Amino acid sequence: MNPSPAVAVTGLTVRHRRTVALDRLDLSLGPGVHGLLGPNGAGKTSLIRVLATVAAPSSGRVELLGGDVASHRDRTGVRRRLGYLPQDFGYYPSFTVREFVAYVAWLKELPADRVPAAVERAVERVGLADRIDARMKTLSGGMVRRAGIAQAIVNEPDLLLLDEPTAGLDPEQRVDFRELLRELGREATVVVSTHLVEDVAAACTDVALIEAGRLAFQGATDELTALGGESGAPDDSTTHAVERGYTAALRAHRASDVRTSGAHPKEALR
Repeated sequence: MNPSPAVAVTGLTVRHRRTVALDRLDLSLGPGVHGLLGPNGAGKTSLIRVLATVAAPSSGRVELLGGDVASHRDRTGVRRRLGYLPQDFGYYPSFTVREFVAYVAWLKELPADRVPAAVERAVERVGLADRIDARMKTLSGGMVRRAGIAQAIVNEPDLLLLDEPTAGLDPEQRVDFRELLRELGREATVVVSTHLVEDVAAACTDVALIEAGRLAFQGATDELTALGGESGAPDDSTTHAVERGYTAALRAHRASDVRTSGAHPKEALR
């Protein structure tokens, strides 16, 4: 019997005043590293915030780690097993990296005797071991981002949600981060929202593409790459195959009448 997916949303709708950010979205994600792609304003951050239990849906059902999160009690239990890095996260500038990550570990209710080792391991995994006792206000933008990743993984979460995690990282750091993602994805469900298609190609096992709050494509990264080969676009060295597939999937979705026909997103690509 297959275990329940870590993420299962059905008919998820999120409205911001008169704007519909997510429109009856259905999505299921199991273990592995999942790329969440889409144009600016497609609804990626709205989805991540709902999955992180920091925003409530307007309608629809959300199940995380095998349980409904409609009640406060259920959400509290899930948060202990969840890691979250928003695009912009707050911190006390006078805290050291060690203090910042330890504070989040305390919020996650890690046993006190496990916190010091958990903090050091998380900080080491993001390459900040030599700055663990530096104050947050002294760090560069890329270092602050890595500290943010450390706090997201300090509790070794079963579900890890990362919103634009490589913003501010240099190329070498992005390579190291992709390796960390692959390592984390062996035992956890990792969702990476990004506009950098190359990060998805290098680290993700599959891709969910959102357009105007609807699911435009979901499948293996190789499937998205194959769509690029079928698109008829010039195969030049400056255009990555996955980028061509991303563009082809978006155009196919826009050209189809998914909203009124009820066709499955992949059906529009055939």
